[in-house]
Amino acid sequence: MNIFVARLNYDTLEDTLRSAFEAYGEVTSAKIIIDRETGRSKGFGFVEMSDDEAATKAIQELNDTDIDGRTIVVKKAEPRENRDRGGFNKRF
Repeated sequence: MNIFVARLNYDTLEDTLRSAFEAYGEVTSAKIIIDRETGRSKGFGFVEMSDDEAATKAIQELNDTDIDGRTIVVKKAEPRENRDRGGFNKRF
């Protein structure tokens, strides 16, 4: 399962993110999204876990908890085509 993690501290490392989720099961990947222009974290990332049951437990247990001084938001990631991005580039 792909998990979306938001409100990350800009200084949080991928290893820190991975460690938090490894307490619930095997993490196949942990990625913090970096701004291409600044090279700085955008404050969100994704964690991939192979076991959906473990991933669901991690979401429930880690949502609204503290990592590096910030209360994070954790939820199941939605595929890109299913997200309503709003704004002027919206397709009709």
